[in-house]
Amino acid sequence: MTTNAPELREGTLATRLDDPGPDRDRRLLDAVAGLVDSVIDRILLSPTRVRSAAEGRGLIAVDDDSEDVADRVQRVAVIATPIVRTLARGSRLLPRVPWVLVASTTASLVMTIRAGVHEVRVLGSLVAYRLEQATGRPADPALVKQLTLELYLSPRRTPTLTGGLPLGKLARKWLFRGAIGKDTRKAAWKALDAAEHLDVATLDSRWRSRHRA
Repeated sequence: MTTNAPELREGTLATRLDDPGPDRDRRLLDAVAGLVDSVIDRILLSPTRVRSAAEGRGLIAVDDDSEDVADRVQRVAVIATPIVRTLARGSRLLPRVPWVLVASTTASLVMTIRAGVHEVRVLGSLVAYRLEQATGRPADPALVKQLTLELYLSPRRTPTLTGGLPLGKLARKWLFRGAIGKDTRKAAWKALDAAEHLDVATLDSRWRSRHRA
């Protein structure tokens, strides 16, 4: 291996997935978008809500098969596998991986994405609950998606509600952590805590004003 081989970092994936050129990368973002839509839509169709960060942490601690979106999870993993393999070959971060045996890459990605879907589902349910309690009306699906992803990806930042859904960043997180087998639960717990203390009434008003305009 040469000393200038690229490391497998989220920044490397950022460059790759923010480039709209490769057809495979566009298909990956489309697949992730479909997965997020399915998860949030199912939350809003259900009468059940996560009502606190503590309840959410308990739910995340329990494995969830996510059978209702299993096909979509598998699709994302299959599209992502060759991207991860290409970026990981020669990586100093994974120098001893026998790449003739990388068939396990898809299985690893499926596990990580499935766990991520469960985290997004729980967080989205709490976000929807807080919006409904604050406004007294059904939560706007687009706002639930925006808040959920912004909190999930950057729990220490107040959501800006601008720039569209951060699907590329979501894909990078799942792909990178799937490649190295990193647990995502601690970050999800932080997002739940942030959602519980968020001024959702102000954010809802800002969202509605912006979209009316």
